[in-house]
Amino acid sequence: MKLFVAGLPYDMDDAELEEFFEKFGTVTSVKVAMDRETGKSKGFAFVEMPNSTEAKEAIEGLNDLPIGRKTLVVKEAEDKQGGGGGGYRGNSGGGGNFNRYGNNSRPPRNRY
Repeated sequence: MKLFVAGLPYDMDDAELEEFFEKFGTVTSVKVAMDRETGKSKGFAFVEMPNSTEAKEAIEGLNDLPIGRKTLVVKEAEDKQGGGGGGYRGNSGGGGNFNRYGNNSRPPRNRY
């Protein structure tokens, strides 16, 4: 079962988070989302536990657990809807250059 974990301290890494979940059973993987620029945690992660009973016990045991000034949020991860990534998005290009009429078209011309 894949779990979503939020409310992590920004200095927490995969190994530290894994220790929390190993108390409830086998952990297959832990991935703390990291900011590419700062190299620090974004405050959330995904944890995979193969045994759903152990995963549910981890949710019950760790959800709402205070860590420092934050409180953990642990729940079953939701499946991505729609194919994610890439793809055609229709006419979403352009942008900017808005005029006083709130759009980027030309103002009406006076034909007389």
